[in-house]
Amino acid sequence: MDQSKRETIISRVRDEQVRFIRLQFTDIFGQMKNVAVTASQIEKVLDNQITIDGSSIEGFVRIEESDMRLFPDLDSFVLLPWEEDGIRVGRFICDVHNHDGSPFLGDPRYVLKRALKKAEDMGYTFNVGPELEFFLFHLDEKGRPTTHTGDEAGYFDLGPLDRGETARQEICLALEKMGFEIETSHHELAAGQHEIDFKYAGALETADRIMTFKLAVKTLAQRHCLHATFMPKPIYGIAGSGMHTNMSLCKNGENAFCDPKGRLELSGDAYSFIAGLLAHVQGMAAITNPLVNSYKRLVPGFEAPCYLSWSVTNRSVLIRVPAARGQRTRLELRSPDPACNPYLTLALCLTAGLDGIARGLKPPEEIQENIFTMTPQKREQLKIKGLPPSLKDAIGFMQQDQLVLDTLGEHVATHFIRGKQKEWAEYATRVSSWEVDKYLVLY
Repeated sequence: MDQSKRETIISRVRDEQVRFIRLQFTDIFGQMKNVAVTASQIEKVLDNQITIDGSSIEGFVRIEESDMRLFPDLDSFVLLPWEEDGIRVGRFICDVHNHDGSPFLGDPRYVLKRALKKAEDMGYTFNVGPELEFFLFHLDEKGRPTTHTGDEAGYFDLGPLDRGETARQEICLALEKMGFEIETSHHELAAGQHEIDFKYAGALETADRIMTFKLAVKTLAQRHCLHATFMPKPIYGIAGSGMHTNMSLCKNGENAFCDPKGRLELSGDAYSFIAGLLAHVQGMAAITNPLVNSYKRLVPGFEAPCYLSWSVTNRSVLIRVPAARGQRTRLELRSPDPACNPYLTLALCLTAGLDGIARGLKPPEEIQENIFTMTPQKREQLKIKGLPPSLKDAIGFMQQDQLVLDTLGEHVATHFIRGKQKEWAEYATRVSSWEVDKYLVLY
């Protein structure tokens, strides 16, 4: 442990009168968990002596092997800007370890660290910039979430049409206090839908920030008597929420995707990375789009990608290459949604792309035509495949993709598949309101 960082944190806790420390970690399904201690326990925290009952976390460990330890990432320490009654709270993001101090194989953060080590061994670093969309809904008189937004705004509209503008501004300012560099924020296409974009960073830091971002958005929305949701498709017939994921590799300090002399100014690594993503994106879908509801977003007509394809300018494709070149050259995978576990999603994006580079894969031809207006015959002629149409199908693709299973590791893959199969079974046997409306009177 960096002794100077340790002493700086201890001094800050004392000088800023921090009262509580939250030790946060993420389960395999992307849910943030935490244990809180008083500031008097800060040295135990920094000595990795805080334990949790891993058997109480779905997908972690059995009851007979439940004691686990939290190892805080010192660089993640911040003060939470939403103080309650003047009580200052600090936060660490933690790695989960077994009681003997070895890394826990079911920790999603460790899965991403393994993938990053693979990239490092190949001479690469991996940078990611996400674009998270979310909805702000009103609460009812009992404080329960509704699907009513109270606004009629669309793309880039402002108040008074945009009724969530004030809440969005407060979220941006709070995130800046936590070290985020906020680049843009705006109202999205659907009523009540918003997007806040923060600057790219290394993949591990970005995954940590995604989890922090979701916590901040949900917490601060409540201050405005609103409910924030990252559910991919909360309302039928309007646009859903995505998490477009911008990615780049660097080698020897230079952007490995850029080649000023290459076709479209893209390097061989960029083309092979695209090919690797296309080769594995069906097997990745259960991770990038992990809910039954996720597949109700991935349908034509709402700007969400459905088909395995790439292009420089065409926004109907799965992988887009934004116009920027030089050090800003990047690839945008448009299928992930904000319900995903960011650690697992980024680990798979990286290893899929590296697999394309290692095998020298070549992508299919760029698609410049709007895929959504193509006939099925035209798509078949161009050999354009689709993303899985349901969570059940996505699980099947996942089970057949050895790279995906190897990247996740046996523990995560087994427990994730088991949990999602259970989720699908619950959905398949549940009687929906659509069925009641459709059949109750007619039959």
